[in-house]
Amino acid sequence: QVQLVESGGGLVQAGGSLRLSCAASGRTFSRYVMGWFRQAPGKEREFVAALNWSDGSTFDADSVKGRFTISRDIAKNTLYLQMNRLKPEDTAVYYCAADLLDSGTFRRGNFINYWGKGTLVTVSS
Repeated sequence: QVQLVESGGGLVQAGGSLRLSCAASGRTFSRYVMGWFRQAPGKEREFVAALNWSDGSTFDADSVKGRFTISRDIAKNTLYLQMNRLKPEDTAVYYCAADLLDSGTFRRGNFINYWGKGTLVTVSS
């Protein structure tokens, strides 16, 4: 069974940085897409960034381009999200997700079967 466990959330001032981690287990993820979504209070879940585990190719949301970087460590089966120049509007619970989907379907989020429990990121102004 696939397990995704996030860590690295916390409180940071605007302009600061955080790195989230997602430890994955239970499968061989070579054909999976893995990524990050977030949900702010009172808002719908939003796609943030994802990558193809096999070749590391990435795709992300316009709202985080140039600030967030997604990466992976194959040996550790761990996904990362480096978040720089954080803004108060980045405040949300960040969820790790994984599935065997194309990028277009993955970013919609509706058909993803595997989710972590989330880690809270709070950016103060």
